[in-house]
Amino acid sequence: MGKHCMDTKAFKRSLQHSENYHRKGFGHEAEVSGMLQSEYQSNLVQQIRDNGYTLQQGDVTIRLAEAFGFCWGVERAVAMAYETRQHFPTQRIWITNEIIHNPSVNQRLQEMQVGFIPVIAGVKDFSVVESGDVAILPAFGASVQEMQLLQEKNCKIVDTTCPWVAKVWNTVEKHKKSEYTSIIHGKYNHEETIATSSFANKYLVVLNMAQAEYVCNYILNGGNRDEFMAKFSRACSAGFNPDTDLEKVGIANQTTMLKSETEQIGKLFERTMMRKYGPDTLNQHFISFNTICDATQERQDAMFQLVEEKLDLMVVIGGFNSSNTTHLQEIAIEHQIPSYHIDSANRIGTANQIEHRLLSGEITATEDWLPSGKITVGITSGASTPDKVVADVVEKIFALKM
Repeated sequence: MGKHCMDTKAFKRSLQHSENYHRKGFGHEAEVSGMLQSEYQSNLVQQIRDNGYTLQQGDVTIRLAEAFGFCWGVERAVAMAYETRQHFPTQRIWITNEIIHNPSVNQRLQEMQVGFIPVIAGVKDFSVVESGDVAILPAFGASVQEMQLLQEKNCKIVDTTCPWVAKVWNTVEKHKKSEYTSIIHGKYNHEETIATSSFANKYLVVLNMAQAEYVCNYILNGGNRDEFMAKFSRACSAGFNPDTDLEKVGIANQTTMLKSETEQIGKLFERTMMRKYGPDTLNQHFISFNTICDATQERQDAMFQLVEEKLDLMVVIGGFNSSNTTHLQEIAIEHQIPSYHIDSANRIGTANQIEHRLLSGEITATEDWLPSGKITVGITSGASTPDKVVADVVEKIFALKM
């Protein structure tokens, strides 16, 4: 990209005005909402909600977090994907990525003959897409390059990008306009961050506080440029130079990161720029807008509240590649509550064993995970987990403790 940076803002504007582009449903809300309700919602979960987020049966008390599961952006994206199939019954429909990080929803779309763009040796192969096909952009969005490619192929584009994600892109556009480097708090290989960075000119992705401290230390004291570049080789824009590209920085984030950490990182960069350039010219070196999605925030707050209770264990339900789910799991681990991250009820075996994902990403099995006697089980789920999946897990736990 470098100096010949495309005008992504102008491109987006022209795309949004083209007749091939759709950012709203197609008027099939009623029939689709019936389908979504029967496929993803659960009377049992509604009953637990209505009962103060608690349900007791035999020796088991279930405590649900007060905010969990499908968020507005996810619900909207899935509904739009369903509507797209209704609206284009005979056309070939592709999706550029999993619509959301949930195995049952993605499976369902495949049954509806929505094709996923194949990935060959780590690269998406768009050659399968033909002129006139329909392409769905998932809730995380798609990179500018992908949008361009689909537009050139004359596809009908159905854009289900979550408005909170689009808000981050607008922030990055503001950074670029004033020539600030975007410091993005996120995972450099996560689809959302890949899309966000594609709108930036200069950017650097930091995963956590430790990486942010390393960068801030470099800003204040200089350091070994080769070591810096080796550390961030896959997490920065082409031609990035830490000696000149960190004089003006703006903060952005992947919407599903831990809010407290994004805020700490922002404060750290602000302090660093203040120390280096003084308070009078701070605004010429640092800008920050709040771009944390409110659903991520609500689910994290509810989790912090739940872990204060006396729980024997915690079950966190969500896709194994779901970033916001992993952060909920981190909160349980920090509070030293035995916790299990599963992506569906199938991970729970009949002989009181459970297959679950560790924070390291490793999948492991634990025997005798449900203690005997009376127990209280905390449950939450990530933003891409349907209530039905939560209900299946609750029913399995009750059955094991009969």
